[in-house]
Amino acid sequence: MAGDDERAVGDPNADAAFERWRKGVASVLAKSKRVDVSELPDAPESLLTTETYDGVPIAPLYGPRDELPESALPGSYPFVRGASATPDVSRGWFVTARFGDPSTGATDAAAVNRAILDGLNNGVGALWVAVGGDAPAPAELATVLDGVLLDLAPITLDAADTTAAAEALLAVVDAADVTDRSAIDLRLGASPLTDAFTGAPANTDAAVELAVSVADRPERIRPITIDATVFHDAGASDIQEVGAAIAAGAEYLRLLTAAGLSVTRALQLVEFRYAATDKQFETIAKLRAARQAWARIAQVCGSPAQGGAPQHVVTSAAMMTQRDPWVNMLRTTVAAFAAGVGGADAVTVLPFDQAIVGGSPGVSRTFAERIARNTQLLLLEESHIGAVVDPAGGSWYVEALTAEYAAAAWAYFQGIEAEGGYLAALASGLLERTIAQTRAAREDDINHRRFAITGVNEFPNLAEPDITAGEVDGRVYRYASAFEALRDRSDAILAATGTRPRARLVPLGTVAEYNGRTTFAGNLLAAGGIEAVTDPADGPSADAAPITDVAVICGTDKRYATEGSDTVRDLRHSGVGRILVAGPAKAFADAEHRPDGYLTLGMDAIAILTELLDAAAVDPSGDRVEKESIR
Repeated sequence: MAGDDERAVGDPNADAAFERWRKGVASVLAKSKRVDVSELPDAPESLLTTETYDGVPIAPLYGPRDELPESALPGSYPFVRGASATPDVSRGWFVTARFGDPSTGATDAAAVNRAILDGLNNGVGALWVAVGGDAPAPAELATVLDGVLLDLAPITLDAADTTAAAEALLAVVDAADVTDRSAIDLRLGASPLTDAFTGAPANTDAAVELAVSVADRPERIRPITIDATVFHDAGASDIQEVGAAIAAGAEYLRLLTAAGLSVTRALQLVEFRYAATDKQFETIAKLRAARQAWARIAQVCGSPAQGGAPQHVVTSAAMMTQRDPWVNMLRTTVAAFAAGVGGADAVTVLPFDQAIVGGSPGVSRTFAERIARNTQLLLLEESHIGAVVDPAGGSWYVEALTAEYAAAAWAYFQGIEAEGGYLAALASGLLERTIAQTRAAREDDINHRRFAITGVNEFPNLAEPDITAGEVDGRVYRYASAFEALRDRSDAILAATGTRPRARLVPLGTVAEYNGRTTFAGNLLAAGGIEAVTDPADGPSADAAPITDVAVICGTDKRYATEGSDTVRDLRHSGVGRILVAGPAKAFADAEHRPDGYLTLGMDAIAILTELLDAAAVDPSGDRVEKESIR
């Protein structure tokens, strides 16, 4: 079927090729649903269409029939293909690493300087420096940046006091011996509007004053950062992240022009920061659509040529897991790939153990940071991703998704404007409400395992060592947190009783009959920290290890019809307190003895696993473990 569509590329009658594919789809769907082809919709492929959390449809196939007019070249409005007409393909994007943050280990100025120089010598191309609080003070920036060639390494600040940090950085710049000061690239990190979403005061006056003060300097300085990761970290969808970001950007333009700056100069003073997830196509489309949406703002304001604001992309903190953290290396690789393909100007890959307080046990900060850095270097130096400008350009899928995302983001932005603008939407709770709705929908998908998190709600590793509980950043809604809370309860039970919660799998029939459902049940139980112990085919031996009084019967629906009722009866007579079946309730519709519940695809896994952990919270003496110790 894929071959038909490939041949259609050079076929003037692409519709005919599509109809052949559609006929094949109808045939397969009819067989899988056990219906006649005539009972399917006229467009049977619609049954395979999915939707994003914004309602954007994702079709099962894109082809010549979905072709859109070619976008303008890179560096041209609307900047879908990139902001630069002459990108440095030998560099690709800037490999950006964060320094000075307590999570990176070194926080005193001299140690941070050593870490920076080591990073620059080993592939880092741009610096993201924390200043103030537990990080080096603004007055220590000269020490922090000692030996850094300011005209080669762009610097981004993340400061507790942006104005103080900016003044200190500019003093360092003024003292530097640099011939071409226009080669110095600084991002001062003033982000009061997006910080306000997290509860910080929206001190826009200081940010505007800073922007005006640097507007005439010869260096390339962007004092304003529109940090959309705060929306993503709160659970926002891609469209909400982009729409809220450009709404904040529009608010900054109003403030900056009211302070006397021209629209053109104001547009040159902002940058955007977005999150990249392991949903690679969605991330690629999001970044391309974000540039298009912001370019539209610039056009409406009368300066379309200045609509290509830089994008600093950070791998998602929300997608990171505490459990089986090694899988995060794969997640961040896909996210970094998507960011590069999507046209990011700078990319920061978070360490794989970013979500764990103190880092993964036995893993040094140096190792975690080196892997994060090398993830990008492999993509750039070995895969040569950065050597191609807009590699996704021309893809029917990516181009169509970009267009859908851009339209949806613009509609979300218009909703914010109708509320009175970004600050008004923040005050009314519009942003919080709409993002909360998306968060709830995603949580429901995660809880029902429609949203897979490898190593957590799918294919968990119960043998991995215990970790330190707690959240690195309470403002980040991590997708895995609900299942990881169950695993924490299981670890607490293990520590208190010496035995991890267990459930007994009771197979019926041959291996071929029960293997699928024992695998499914074991995987589901492990996601809640419950160890599955499978009975031998001829029943448990007399010296079998003690098991909690939960049993899961596993077999085929046909086997349930003949043996299920008797198996339930025998298990009850043997003293099993809770009996479940891996399969649908219809298999026991006419049974005399029925189980207490059913484990099925799409069930609320969090609910059933919580119940099982409640039942398992008993120590070997039979006394219930205090729930405070296991929650």
